[in-house]
Amino acid sequence: MSEEGAAPRRMRLLGLHHVTAIVEDLDRTTSFYRDVLGLALVEEGANDDDPGARHFWFGDAEGSPGTLVSFLEYPQMGEAQQGRGGTHHFAFAVGSADEQVAWRDYLRERGVPCSEVFERGRFRSIYFRDPDGHLVEIATR
Repeated sequence: MSEEGAAPRRMRLLGLHHVTAIVEDLDRTTSFYRDVLGLALVEEGANDDDPGARHFWFGDAEGSPGTLVSFLEYPQMGEAQQGRGGTHHFAFAVGSADEQVAWRDYLRERGVPCSEVFERGRFRSIYFRDPDGHLVEIATR
């Protein structure tokens, strides 16, 4: 509100609904996000905006907004470069520091290179990459 006495804004963002990333192979992505990370494969189909591209959604069993990450399959695309306009990483939350350490150990046992725990002040983080190179974080609340 820029002017004193102006009507309050009626629009309000409620939180993050989902994040979408591009991958080379959705079968490989499914093996990682469903079979390693334990997310539910909520929906699989074609992209509404590009019916020639497969589009898979992962999240909690109900597909609740805020738990969702989706992937578009474009095997012909080249490798991404980091920079302005790109996404640096996305983060999943866990309930405790002990659970986070268990995730780190679990990922390493499955051959997924994973960072040590980083103390961030308000929360702690570990990082790893998915099969397409996306940087993924597991953060405490």
